[in-house]
Amino acid sequence: MLRIATANINGIRATRRRGFGEWMATRGCDVVALQEVRAQAEKIPAGAFGDFHAALDTGSLPGRSGVAVLTRHPAEAVRTWGATALVRAPGDAHVEPVAAPDHVPRARGLARFADEGRYVEVDLADVPLTVASLYLPKGGLPAELQRPERMRGAPDGGARYERKMGFMSAFSRYLTRTRRAAAAAGREFLLMGDLNIAQTHHDVAAWRRSRQADGFLPEERDWIGRQLSPRTLVDVVRSLHPGEEGPYSWWSWAGQSFAKDAGWRIDYHLATPRLARAAVRAEVDREFRGERLSDHSPVVVDYDRW
Repeated sequence: MLRIATANINGIRATRRRGFGEWMATRGCDVVALQEVRAQAEKIPAGAFGDFHAALDTGSLPGRSGVAVLTRHPAEAVRTWGATALVRAPGDAHVEPVAAPDHVPRARGLARFADEGRYVEVDLADVPLTVASLYLPKGGLPAELQRPERMRGAPDGGARYERKMGFMSAFSRYLTRTRRAAAAAGREFLLMGDLNIAQTHHDVAAWRRSRQADGFLPEERDWIGRQLSPRTLVDVVRSLHPGEEGPYSWWSWAGQSFAKDAGWRIDYHLATPRLARAAVRAEVDREFRGERLSDHSPVVVDYDRW
């Protein structure tokens, strides 16, 4: 059995104060993908990742983004979109740069996101599997849907929306290339992360009110649908929970959203078909010992050896 989790932790230092270290130590995961690490490598405390080896891309903006894949054994290979990735041994405060290999598949349009700490992928050393952690931009509304009285921030003319659309278009090309590269190397492929999109009405509690909300726009939902097929990538959690409401993985800190389970399912395991068929259990760890670890909750899937 291989237990794999993904979690948007909304800051490694904040989530540690809420018990994330204990959750990792007791949950029995073999691989954990993280998003929004939100700390430069030298600011991450020693021992923050417990007994795991960490492959990181923290990005260049302090306090923003940052992704990681944590593994029980050192990764066979680590790839990011920038010039280097970072690796960190268990209990160590020191990080080592790893030059990106020449065979990293490139895609037009991703260069402007390369330093934001949004993507890292690793080849596991003990299993023929490539695992990736993605933090997709949150985006915003197109200009024609922006109403100042309904917005928390100032209207931006659709700039955040256009940026997200550009990322999604470029990432589609990259995803196809890296999935095929894994297959050519005899590996299954698993993309995990916070995609900031809910695909269907089963993925948003208040879906009728959310039809003109960023993250549930028709074009965003269509984009996720185009990444999925029985021959390319499978939404593992939905395949194990067909037709159910949720299980949600994100709830606003405001109001009673969490208590009422009025959430969104925006954190995914997207697996190649053979790996998806090996999934036997998918759970969302809403709380750990009565504490929310983040505004997201870890999504944990057990895979039988395939």
